[in-house]
Amino acid sequence: MYAGLTHTPCCLCGREDAATRIEVPPRALGLMENGDPISWRDVVGTVSLGFCESDWELVRDLVLDLGTHPLSRCNAAHVSLDLRADHEALFTATKEATDQTELEARRAERARETLAAAANESGSPEERALVEALVTLRALAELGVLDTADDIGSGTDANPAE
Repeated sequence: MYAGLTHTPCCLCGREDAATRIEVPPRALGLMENGDPISWRDVVGTVSLGFCESDWELVRDLVLDLGTHPLSRCNAAHVSLDLRADHEALFTATKEATDQTELEARRAERARETLAAAANESGSPEERALVEALVTLRALAELGVLDTADDIGSGTDANPAE
């Protein structure tokens, strides 16, 4: 469902000048501020988070230097996402919940490939891709989707800026 928005504000401060975007799996909405009322199972595709320039520096430091993620401080009201159409209300029929496991597996695999490329210095992924990979894997581990967070690492040894 398209809401008609042409821009997405920074999900940390709400400023309209989001300079950098990352994508996370829909289940990560449960880790965000104001994310509980949103049914992550009704999200089609990934959730896009925008950060202004000054907040991006904070996010980068949290992820690459401190080994955590910023999702608990992100406002879900400021993310970009697509919701499936609500045919249940129109036809009084119940649709099965969307299975997000395939999307989560693809995102986790892509994140692992990005980390492997950074560790091998083959192609050296850009900083945004590295942050996105670490946030994705840490969020899925925190939500219990991944069995272990061992292959995530702290991110400091895969930091291309150093």
